[in-house]
Amino acid sequence: MSNSPNTLETKWNLAELNEKFEQATPRDILAWCVQEMPTGLVQASAFNVDDQIITALLYRELKPAVSIPVLFLNTLYHFPQTLELVAKTKEIYNLNLQTYKIPELNTREEFAASYGEALWDTDISQFHHLTKIEPLQRGLSELNAVGWITGRRRDQATTRVRIDILEIDGKGRLKVNPLANWTRKDSWSYAIEHKVVYNPLHDQGYPSIGDEPITTPVKEGEDERAGRWRGTEKTECGIHV
Repeated sequence: MSNSPNTLETKWNLAELNEKFEQATPRDILAWCVQEMPTGLVQASAFNVDDQIITALLYRELKPAVSIPVLFLNTLYHFPQTLELVAKTKEIYNLNLQTYKIPELNTREEFAASYGEALWDTDISQFHHLTKIEPLQRGLSELNAVGWITGRRRDQATTRVRIDILEIDGKGRLKVNPLANWTRKDSWSYAIEHKVVYNPLHDQGYPSIGDEPITTPVKEGEDERAGRWRGTEKTECGIHV
């Protein structure tokens, strides 16, 4: 199938589906995805708790005949706890893990030698293009993604309050936000009740976990993503813009 907005709009009436799914559970939304896209469905995961819920629903409950690739972006700057969780999750679910990163670079030292120390301080857009945007698009392309799943919720940030459950991304792929109409409380209620494995940093003041040098704890009453790019006007890394 050609990945173009017109093609997907013809195949699926997104306005009608979005209205229907507004009252649906994430499991029902993902079940629809699995049925409609038996191949070509990819989960993009940063291994935050919302991503972990989606992985649990896909691998523990829905169990499609063809395992859904979980695309992880190794920026080289993740917290050690995040990398430990990636390995643990892969083991628990026998995850079809697909890791993408900057080609040829394998350490922070190599990155610094190529692009300078603390590129995120001098050119945050370039840093995210190198570590996230380009590897994500390359990954989705190489995995022949027709649709990809994110862990975004509307209450995570002001930039996300109007996201639809089903969208068309800039490359003409279906973009699925199965937790869009959930709240942070909904996610944590599910994670605790269903014993979803999650990053211990969530219990240490990090509701949203990104790269170690540019992620700080969040204080009571702050926006959930206030610890990302603190002190700047940045609210998104670019993969969802």
